[in-house]
Amino acid sequence: MGEGLLSDPSRGLDAPTTKLTQGDAFPRVAGELRCGALPLGQLAERFGTPLYVYNGPAIDERYLAFSRAFAAVAHLIAYSVKANGNLTILRRLASLGSGADIVSGGELYRATLAGVAANKIVYSGVGKSRREMVAALHEGIYSFNVESAMELRLLAECARDLGVEAPFALRINPDILSPAPHAYTRTGHLDTKFGVPASEAVGLYRWARNAQGLRVQGIDVHIGSQVLEVEPYVRAVRQLLELADTLRADGIELEYLDMGGGFAVRYDEQGGMDVGELARALIPEVTEAGLKLVLEPGRAIVAEAGVLLTRVLYLKRSGRKTFVITDAGMSDLIRPSHYGGYHHIEPVGETAEHAVELVDVVGPVCETGDFLALDRLLPLPEPGELLAVRTAGAYGFAMTTNYNGRPRPAEVLVDGSLARLIRRRETLDDLVRGEVGELE
Repeated sequence: MGEGLLSDPSRGLDAPTTKLTQGDAFPRVAGELRCGALPLGQLAERFGTPLYVYNGPAIDERYLAFSRAFAAVAHLIAYSVKANGNLTILRRLASLGSGADIVSGGELYRATLAGVAANKIVYSGVGKSRREMVAALHEGIYSFNVESAMELRLLAECARDLGVEAPFALRINPDILSPAPHAYTRTGHLDTKFGVPASEAVGLYRWARNAQGLRVQGIDVHIGSQVLEVEPYVRAVRQLLELADTLRADGIELEYLDMGGGFAVRYDEQGGMDVGELARALIPEVTEAGLKLVLEPGRAIVAEAGVLLTRVLYLKRSGRKTFVITDAGMSDLIRPSHYGGYHHIEPVGETAEHAVELVDVVGPVCETGDFLALDRLLPLPEPGELLAVRTAGAYGFAMTTNYNGRPRPAEVLVDGSLARLIRRRETLDDLVRGEVGELE
């Protein structure tokens, strides 16, 4: 899927609007939230809480939305493994034709173990070690997205030692301050650690052209995460195409343009990125340049296809505050605390008789910063009732920790009426697994 330049470049240019909110993966039926044919309350009873639940067909549809939107240009969809690296999800995406965008040797291991073809893997990240580079060269990955001159020299050295050529692109920092919702997710301006300034790129490509062990393959950019507007992508891609023209005039031909990812999804009432609009804006530009297009969606594929289920432990009134204390906290979902990230939270069951109050939804971790929501209007739940934290399929489980000695939650994948455990809940023994030394 997505391999080869299609003969009719007009296909897909008039594609219908394709929002990343392709229907509700967790609809409310007869008063209770469901995933497929299964009530979420039933899943919580069977697998316990906290619990991550993913809607398998929703993941498929979000991947296919990208594939359809960009069908008119030769492309590779390289799913961003850091968003959610569960092996079952990776295998599912690989079966649809997906590649992988990785940022570590561990993600390389995950992707290849899940059956992602090595020639569909791009390796990003500012801190690749020699060992990681060698492992990726052994696998024969599609390309390295290189982020500094020193990294490029080390990559050449590793490739020479192995007697191979390392295919690479430079990640260009276009100095674009993307309209991402948090400073930590704006990666396309010069005050971040990411990428090579455009002013230095041509010189590095010229050096690499004559360097043994390197093969110039492409050019790369990633401007940030949770970007809603198309215009910053257009500006970044045009800047890369200008560089590509300069390189071509110098006899350096490129195969692909990697535009990164960061496409916004719906966390609140604001909609997600319109993939059809993005494709209509970019396909003519890339087609005219004769380049293959690489896209790195992660959040856009899995975020809305996942929820975190948590059970209410206690209600507590203290001063002016009402706290809903749940069994999930920042160790299970750190986005609210780390990024100020908003996640819609709603009761799993019927709440018609519950009074609506302004509450803080907090977890059991011993930190004031341990919360899932602050000053949120919710039907006040009773202890024992379930809450669903929406849009938790990306950077949810992937960022879990064992802080406060808390085992990490289980993950379940639902296909229609079938629920499958795809990661068991950690045990207390798991907390000390890998530690060395005898216990007294």
